[in-house]
Amino acid sequence: MKLIIYLFLLACAVPAVAQEIVFQKQKFEINAVKAEVTKLNGEQVLKVERDLNVIPFDMEKLGSTVDEPTYVKLKDLDFENGTIEVKMYSQIQNPSPFPGSQGFIGVAFRINDDNTAFESIYLRPRVGRSNNQNARNHTVQYYAYPDFKFDRLRKESPGMYETTAPVDINEWITMRIEVAGEKAHMFINDAKYSTFVVEKMKGKTTHGAIALWVDIGTIGYFKDLKITKK
Repeated sequence: MKLIIYLFLLACAVPAVAQEIVFQKQKFEINAVKAEVTKLNGEQVLKVERDLNVIPFDMEKLGSTVDEPTYVKLKDLDFENGTIEVKMYSQIQNPSPFPGSQGFIGVAFRINDDNTAFESIYLRPRVGRSNNQNARNHTVQYYAYPDFKFDRLRKESPGMYETTAPVDINEWITMRIEVAGEKAHMFINDAKYSTFVVEKMKGKTTHGAIALWVDIGTIGYFKDLKITKK
């Protein structure tokens, strides 16, 4: 009996090893999501969905249970300034745990080692071509975890950290983010000029990892992640 108790305590004392996944010769650490390499329309992609067993979601506490570190984080890379480009495809889960899901998908960057601080730009593709202009104005979102999520930024700086973009769910979208110091420019597809400018980012970090991010009610597919550091 003493041996069993000792082995149990020893097992509890061993820190959990983060799950990893390899896609297109890049190794990712899985954080609060479910991820797998699968096929979409005949080609291999990285499928990512938020894991509600790790970080629960509460519709009554929307601001505090969304915009969380729910991503696959690229390993062995420290990014400060440069360009991040990735192709993304967003679907809505059926059934969705959140009726208001807009297919939240994007990129997190300058992530610290313990996932407690980072910057992010993501899309709400479902409203990208809405007939309602106010809805369209919320297609693109910047936030800085943990202090400046969408709800605080929308309240304190309306219109500054969101904008429109001609995107939709169920289609491939190329997102390119150019990061330089406190500023970030985001480009959509083949646009010559940036769709979105973050004039002064609010995050606590100046460098760190890069991740492929999704949120509630979203099935996200990714491919062709390219990073150029400056």
